[in-house]
Amino acid sequence: MIRIGILGDIGSGKSFVAKSFGYPVFNADNEVGKLYKKNRKIFFKLNKALPKYITQFPIKKQEVTRSILANKNNLRKIIKIIHPEVRTKMNIFIKKNKKKKLIILDIPLLLENKINRKKDILIFVESKKVEITKRLKKRKNFDFKILNKFRKIQLSLDYKKKKSKFIIKNNFTNGFIKKQIKYILKQIH
Repeated sequence: MIRIGILGDIGSGKSFVAKSFGYPVFNADNEVGKLYKKNRKIFFKLNKALPKYITQFPIKKQEVTRSILANKNNLRKIIKIIHPEVRTKMNIFIKKNKKKKLIILDIPLLLENKINRKKDILIFVESKKVEITKRLKKRKNFDFKILNKFRKIQLSLDYKKKKSKFIIKNNFTNGFIKKQIKYILKQIH
């Protein structure tokens, strides 16, 4: 099985590119959303770690955001609780898809959390800053302060780009992305 890791800036279109491959995708952000909505155990752990902020189940994203903005150490506390669960979900996904020719890992902190393997094929999604900002502004309840806190815990984009075997230039048009994916698939098969 070939594992492809998708890297790039927040809002660069990583999830869109990941889905465009047409292979099973593990989307860490979706998994986190499910944990907030459906996992009471996670709620109790977060409530114990951040009782002033995480007060109700299902967990509201605004509460998480408020806690992160209040204190940068809160982000570390959240990561410590959430990431082991996400990693477990990822391992289940990989096991479930072990007979597939290819899987896509759409995990924002793939390199930071050392989730990638040496043989993984890393692809960097590159987008213009103007496009990213325009797209992020359209997101419901988006907060640029949070964006900057997340960027601080991430490795530099230049580093991620250097680590990548391929770069997909995302101009947010389907045909353009498909063409680049087709080229990459030819190279790795």
